[in-house]
Amino acid sequence: MRHRSSYVSALSVILLALILELLFPLTPARVVDGGAFSRPRPSPSDEYKAAREQMVREQIEARGIRDARVLAALRKVPRHLFVPPEEQGEAYNDYPLAIGHAQTISQPYVVAYMTEALELKPRDRVLEIGTGSGYQAAILAELVAEVYSIEIVEPLAKQAEARLLRLGYSNVQVRAGDGYRGWPEAAPFDAIIVTAAPGHVPQPLVDQLREGGRMVLPLGQWEQELVRLRRSRTGILSEDLLPVRFVPMTGEAEKHPN
Repeated sequence: MRHRSSYVSALSVILLALILELLFPLTPARVVDGGAFSRPRPSPSDEYKAAREQMVREQIEARGIRDARVLAALRKVPRHLFVPPEEQGEAYNDYPLAIGHAQTISQPYVVAYMTEALELKPRDRVLEIGTGSGYQAAILAELVAEVYSIEIVEPLAKQAEARLLRLGYSNVQVRAGDGYRGWPEAAPFDAIIVTAAPGHVPQPLVDQLREGGRMVLPLGQWEQELVRLRRSRTGILSEDLLPVRFVPMTGEAEKHPN
C-alpha cells in the first residue's frame, strides 16, 4: 500500500507540473547576477532600430533625400553610439547634440543632405575634415572604399578612432591634427567633406581634389551657406546649396578669415 501511495503522489506532481506549464508557459531566460533570471535583452543597435527607421522616414525621406544607399546607411549606423551616454535618448531627434570640447554632432538631416550631395560611388576615396564623434565617417564608410578623417581636437580624434574600430569600420583612418592642409600623402580624393565652417575655401583642399571630384563644405562666419564645388578640366565650379549653421573651423583657417 505504501508503494501505491508513492506512485499516486508522483503522478499527481507530474500532472500538476503539466497543468502549470499550460497555464504559465516558461520563457527563455538567462542567469545574471549569480542566480537571478532575466529575459535576454536586445542589443543596443536593435533597441534603437525603430527610432532609426522613424528618423529616416520622417526627417530624411520626407524632406527629399532619395539616394537609396545613403538611406540604407542611415538606417544601419547606430547613431546613439556616437553621442555621450546621457544624450543617447535624443540621438535620433532632428537637432545637433553636444559631444564635448565645444563640438557637436550635426542633425541627421544635414548629415544625410551633405552625404547625398557628395554623389558617392563604391570605389571612392573620401577625405573628411572634422571627425567629431565619428558618425559622419561611419556613414561614409558604408558607402565608399576608403575614408580619411582629420580632427583638430585630439581627445575627440582618439575617441572616434577607437569607436570606429570597435564597430568594425576598418576602412576609416583617423588623424589628430589641423585639417586645413588636408592629407596630402593620401591625395587625390574623389570627394571631400568639411564639417566645420571656414571663412573661405582652403586652397590645399582644392588641390587635393581629383578631376571630377566634389567638395561639400559650409562657408561663412555669422551667415553660412553650404556649398558644393566640382573640379573640372577648366577649373572649379561652385554651387550654393542651403543655409546652415556649423561650428567655426579653427586652427590655420582662423589666420585667413576671408
